[in-house]
Amino acid sequence: MRAHGLGAAALLLLAGCAAETKLRPIPEAGLVQNAQGSAITEQRGVRLVADGQAWRGHPSDLERRLTPVYVRLENQGPRALKVQYPDIALVGAASRFRYTALAPLTLRQGLSSREHTAPGEATQGAVIAPAGHWRVGVGVGVGGYGYGPWRGYGPSYYGPWGYGPWGSPFYSPYPYALSYQEPLPTEDMINNALPEGTLEPGGTLEGFVYFQGVAHREDKVTLQVRLVDAGTGEPFGMLDIPFQVSTG
Repeated sequence: MRAHGLGAAALLLLAGCAAETKLRPIPEAGLVQNAQGSAITEQRGVRLVADGQAWRGHPSDLERRLTPVYVRLENQGPRALKVQYPDIALVGAASRFRYTALAPLTLRQGLSSREHTAPGEATQGAVIAPAGHWRVGVGVGVGGYGYGPWRGYGPSYYGPWGYGPWGSPFYSPYPYALSYQEPLPTEDMINNALPEGTLEPGGTLEGFVYFQGVAHREDKVTLQVRLVDAGTGEPFGMLDIPFQVSTG
């Protein structure tokens, strides 16, 4: 009973461990009137509207796992625009690290490859714990399982007590992550994702783009959308909207 009590306490603590990422346009951004989290910019006849607080789908805690940003592109220019995820990114103001938009259908594949990433190896993939591993914040062990700050509760990669490559029982390669929730992407994420393709003059594309969680990593980020001519493949501009990163 004591072990179950400790586990329950750990799981309650877990709920407050992962930060919810919120992107708020900074004053320099072109704010959309009567829209709290939206900002707008335009170049070469292409208008970008972005909102870092618009997610209302399932899962409801997605902003604790990824950084979803609603994007609307309106092409009022003379040339067709090629829209693809590698041309959409969040760039850290201080780190200059480029967080490329994650294609929804590759999220699950990204989790699989993340499990095989060597400790300390940098990746741009989503930092999400594999299903079956809990994140908790206490330093106790129960039976053949262990849990501690920033490490997994459940079967471990490093033996029954989860010792990491530096000999610490509290090591985890997945900080700020929640798991043992349904795998990503969910149906809502796929249905509401920004579609890739060609945006003809006079057309509009809208939907969510998903980025690696930036809470505790960046104070400010800039959403960048590279404008690429669909006919020639040549870049012809860049749309930028700066955001302040806050956590809740």
